[in-house]
Amino acid sequence: MGLFWIAIAVMAAGVGLLVANHDSGTVFGMANDSFASMLYLSLWAAVLIVGLFGARTRFRNTARDLAYWLLILLVLMTGYQYRYELQDVASRLTAGLIPGSPMSISDSSRAAVMIDKAANGHFEVRMQANGTTIRAVVDTGATTTALTARDAVRAGIDTGALVYATPVMTANGRAMAARASLDSLRIGSIERDGVPILVAEPGQLDQSLLGMQFLSGLSSFEMRGDRLILTD
Repeated sequence: MGLFWIAIAVMAAGVGLLVANHDSGTVFGMANDSFASMLYLSLWAAVLIVGLFGARTRFRNTARDLAYWLLILLVLMTGYQYRYELQDVASRLTAGLIPGSPMSISDSSRAAVMIDKAANGHFEVRMQANGTTIRAVVDTGATTTALTARDAVRAGIDTGALVYATPVMTANGRAMAARASLDSLRIGSIERDGVPILVAEPGQLDQSLLGMQFLSGLSSFEMRGDRLILTD
């Protein structure tokens, strides 16, 4: 147990050095990230050593336990090293299981998301309107993002106080809509605050639309086969 407490004291001292040298960025000439990684590995090494020398069981059981710890350590290190790849795999699985789910992708230093084409031939996206998930059709023919009355209510908009005085064209023909705004609109890692929108009269719009007002504010949006890439 003495070895255990010595290891804990060394770890605590290392954490203290990291905190004290946060602004300088280095500890004993090592980058803070590298020093933190060394502390992390040293902690696991201390656990293994204490378990090995402190065990009172037979050597076979000790060796088995050591192998378990090494396996756990290997899994944790592998997961950490490939954390971004694992996130991409999880995003791809989600996009495949839940149509319209935006998948974050790496595109230099900019936030970018990819949307797969739906079975009906349209690009549908699950966007977060005021924190509420809403399915919308990406419509480059729509000037403004438009919500159905039902989706607007779900997003926290008081539709009873709206004035439906703006004429719009929908798939069902001419309809009236009201001007409103969303506190936030997020698609994957792309987010905008204070987004002006239209809210269609009840029963006048079958599905919410993501319009050009949002799309034109991006660095780019392009179709690559059956995928739509949005870049912030």
